[in-house]
Amino acid sequence: MIRLRFTTTVEAPLTVAFDVGRALGRPWPRPTREIESVRPWSDVHSVEGLRGRGRVTHTRWFTATAEGTRVEELIEGSTGLPGPLGVLADLAVRRRLARAMRAHLDVYAAAAQARARGVVRVVGAALVEGDRVLVAQRSGGSYDGCWEFPGGKVEPGESELEALVRECAEELGVVVVPEEFLGEVVLDGPVGGGAPGASTMRVWVGRVESGTPVAHEHAALRWVGRDELDDLDWIAADRPLLPALRTHLTPP
Repeated sequence: MIRLRFTTTVEAPLTVAFDVGRALGRPWPRPTREIESVRPWSDVHSVEGLRGRGRVTHTRWFTATAEGTRVEELIEGSTGLPGPLGVLADLAVRRRLARAMRAHLDVYAAAAQARARGVVRVVGAALVEGDRVLVAQRSGGSYDGCWEFPGGKVEPGESELEALVRECAEELGVVVVPEEFLGEVVLDGPVGGGAPGASTMRVWVGRVESGTPVAHEHAALRWVGRDELDDLDWIAADRPLLPALRTHLTPP
């Protein structure tokens, strides 16, 4: 029986981690067959043994974290050979796969990090005060009147948290402290001239350290409670994060 697990974190958004992983493929000497692919969350490939004997399946899961994308991989299967010969064959294949995967993951992490530098990244802040969160209403454009978390694009040379602090200072006139990663959402439309679906928005829960929020770039600002969240006309990218946000709002 062959069973291997690997976990690595790459400094890249979900879409980049997934797309680079698919482009690099698996470090196996035989072609693989795609069983399932759900971008950017998971994919499954398998490879048949010689003369149809045995099979090895490789599953990957992609999860957004504060540090980037955590990639969990499971390789399992068998050479299909019987008895003691099969045990020895499985062990030999397992060792070869382990060596190949360790080398592959180093290349993969470097490639994903390099690719991430060419993708427009967007960050947002869910600024919490007790049982309330600050929301901002868009002014103009296709999302005119819709509500969102404050934030914006990461500039070249900035970290995501540096961009978050800067954007809140520009949009709201306040100093904020990011505290906990909330989640990541794929942006279906083109961002900054990029391809549709290439960028993501990464949101942190934070708090206002100093200043009073003022709508410098939005039509309006509101502090809303957990029971009011569903009543707002949210932009599509922010709505998937509402269940996670509720866990950070103290019940009244």
